[in-house]
Amino acid sequence: MTSSQLAFNGERFVPECSGEIAYEHWHRYAFAAALARDKIVLDVASGEGYGTALLAEHASSAVGVDISNAAVIHSAKKYQDRRILGFVQASCTALPFASHTFDLIVSFETIEHVDEIQQRLMIEEFSRVLKPDGLLLISSPNKRLYSDARDYSNEYHVRELYDDEFRDLLSRQFPMQRWFHQRLQLWSVLWSTSFRDDGVDAWIQRHGCVTPYSYPDALYYVVLAARQSILSIRMPRVSLFADEEESVLERYEGNTREMIRLQKLVDEFSAAADRQTGHIKHLEYLVAERERIIQQRDRDLKNRDETIQRADDVLNEKCLEISTFARTIEEQQQHKSMLEEELRALRFVVRSRESWRWAITLPWLLMRRVIAQRRDTEER
Repeated sequence: MTSSQLAFNGERFVPECSGEIAYEHWHRYAFAAALARDKIVLDVASGEGYGTALLAEHASSAVGVDISNAAVIHSAKKYQDRRILGFVQASCTALPFASHTFDLIVSFETIEHVDEIQQRLMIEEFSRVLKPDGLLLISSPNKRLYSDARDYSNEYHVRELYDDEFRDLLSRQFPMQRWFHQRLQLWSVLWSTSFRDDGVDAWIQRHGCVTPYSYPDALYYVVLAARQSILSIRMPRVSLFADEEESVLERYEGNTREMIRLQKLVDEFSAAADRQTGHIKHLEYLVAERERIIQQRDRDLKNRDETIQRADDVLNEKCLEISTFARTIEEQQQHKSMLEEELRALRFVVRSRESWRWAITLPWLLMRRVIAQRRDTEER
């Protein structure tokens, strides 16, 4: 942005803007230009100053008023070569001009920026500084379509008006009114090159049928108001506006190209998503199969643990049996030893009987046997 430009803040229009907003703002001033011819004109809420400069090309003099001192300084510097121009910092509710000074006042998209009391004061001020036969050309957004229908809230707007509210407000000072509806629409235009042709031929296609089209509902109202009759003022039935670059059409076509590009990306993403979904499903199958294998392994491990536990129980039982059997064997070994000892003793007795020593050794053998039996009994 150069030093000679004001920044676009989303609400105040600057001539560097293009597209729909440029059509709306430039068209209003172009529409007012015919009324400004050879008139003393006041542009209230002149902003950047481009509209006042346009009116000055047709008026005998033109003054712009804006509440922003920065905008006034900018306008005065940018359009200083326009001899009949002037810019003043002031409020729309307290205009620093004498009564009955101006032939024409234009004020576009201003009234919605002040509250109800200030709106009334604003219209009273316009009536005061206008000549008795002066004209007021004023615009306002249609709240029903601008905000309600679109569920939209403009942070810069203080009080928007419905058509009946706007009409009543103007009627207190300006009973004579001619209303124009403004909104951006896409048209196919045919125009005659013969000056003998006049009138407007408009058509609309609805549900496959083509029918005559009267006029569209207003997104913005543009009202020509006066104290006296204005029927004699020649005004066009329809006013069209375009720009050389066809910025709205270019934007529409650009949006269409972008939409097609985005649709292709969506299709590509959808295809990639489908592939990814197939991959995810395959992974989910693998995960499920892994879970099945783990569960089967857990069951096998549980069965193995149970088998090992049963084997351990059997082993413990066998070990107990072996221990018991070993003790039995040991006892039997001891009993065997005792029997063998008795057998040896009996053999000795038998041999002794056959010898002369029988009478001597028999008592001793009997005593030894008794001692052995006692010892065996004590050990058990």
